[in-house]
Amino acid sequence: MSVREIRVFGDPVLRSKCDEARLDDPALAGLVTDLLDTVQIPGRAGVAAPQIGVGVRAFSYLVENRLGYVLNPRLVETRGELEPIDEGCLSVPDLGFLTPRYPWARVEGIDLDGNRVELEGEGLFAQMLQHECAHLDGRLYIMELDKPTRMRAMEAIRNAPWF
Repeated sequence: MSVREIRVFGDPVLRSKCDEARLDDPALAGLVTDLLDTVQIPGRAGVAAPQIGVGVRAFSYLVENRLGYVLNPRLVETRGELEPIDEGCLSVPDLGFLTPRYPWARVEGIDLDGNRVELEGEGLFAQMLQHECAHLDGRLYIMELDKPTRMRAMEAIRNAPWF
């Protein structure tokens, strides 16, 4: 398939809750291929389906040489105390803010064959799991920021050349 263009802040698909992936959907395998191709651009840790314009619960990841995807993921467990972590997003280009994230996370979902997939990790992998699952619920990371930081983020977005 192909590397797909990333949708940016303001696109309605990014604020919409995604539908469950249906294994009988003939386009699903192509979506997974596109997600895997799109995440392999250097500097990317994860790409959620709505970021490429598709409102389906799916994301791909490439963190610490772990490349994969998950369909219908659910964030089922986090551990530790929320910590401020420098975070950015392909859909909010060139900006980054300290975002509260748990240091460990676990996601459950399925693959294209309907087999159970369980992803868990700490650090950047945990951050990616939380970030990508939020995309599937129509939430961007800037929504997790405290109010003063979110206001600064919104001002920066309004002044960004891509907006």
